[in-house]
Amino acid sequence: MSRHNSYGKANKGGAKRNVLKRFERIDVLKKLGRWDESRKRVTGLPKTPVLP
Repeated sequence: MSRHNSYGKANKGGAKRNVLKRFERIDVLKKLGRWDESRKRVTGLPKTPVLP
């Protein structure tokens, strides 16, 4: 019996995400040298490029 088309592709989860989570954005900012350890706010992080 075959799967219905509405279930999607099996390898869909392996696609590249275009939105970073907060800890990933902080890691990118640290690599770029734009992160200040005194920042404790949850909101207001600067935008970051998606690094490979």
